[in-house]
Amino acid sequence: MSAAAHVDIAAAGVAATIGEPARARMLYHLLDGQARTGTELAAVAEVSASTASVHLSKMIRHGLVTVLSQGKHRYYSLAGPGVARALEALAVVAGDSVRVFSPTTPAGLRSARTCYDHMAGHWAVRLRDRFEELGWLSPDVRGDQGYDLTSIGATALTALGIDIEATRALRRRFAYACVDWSERRPHIGGALGHALLELALTRRWFLRDLDSRALTLTVAGRRQLQTRFGLRMQAGAKSI
Repeated sequence: MSAAAHVDIAAAGVAATIGEPARARMLYHLLDGQARTGTELAAVAEVSASTASVHLSKMIRHGLVTVLSQGKHRYYSLAGPGVARALEALAVVAGDSVRVFSPTTPAGLRSARTCYDHMAGHWAVRLRDRFEELGWLSPDVRGDQGYDLTSIGATALTALGIDIEATRALRRRFAYACVDWSERRPHIGGALGHALLELALTRRWFLRDLDSRALTLTVAGRRQLQTRFGLRMQAGAKSI
């Protein structure tokens, strides 16, 4: 059997694994990058604990989920950012791209949310757009929808408190265009996207929702987005 045939078979297996509704619900619940127990994922998928265990075992076999045992508990998480990107891309494909796009995402998730370990949603897309307008981003020389920082961008983000050299040194892609499933436009993924999310949370520009992937913009965050990046809230939008 040729190498291409092996890839086809493997891809079909992964697609079939994601395609089961209960498993898909579990996977999308793990997109915030946080680990969950089998009991929690069973509740999300609306299946019994034994059925959830079977589903999770299959997802582990196909490289979609990893498990960490700690004492009596087993914690499940996505196998990596590549899986997260695939799930986000599938969410885009699942929308009918033929019709004029009209988002149906719940308002809280559409405004801002976590996408694995970086920020997604309206504000994340606007930040990426603004970075481009300010001349902070440049295409990665390797292509593949990657980004690099210009000297101006590196200086500006360093001034904000991001250690650019340490971020570059991580064993992962530095930055790339991650298509946002609620906005249908890219936000910043990769190590830089993670650093931006950590900055926003540490400075309390956004607060995590304990029960979902949603991020809530604070009054301080609204002020900082406006003064530092020139981003204004749209009429009717709220912050806390």
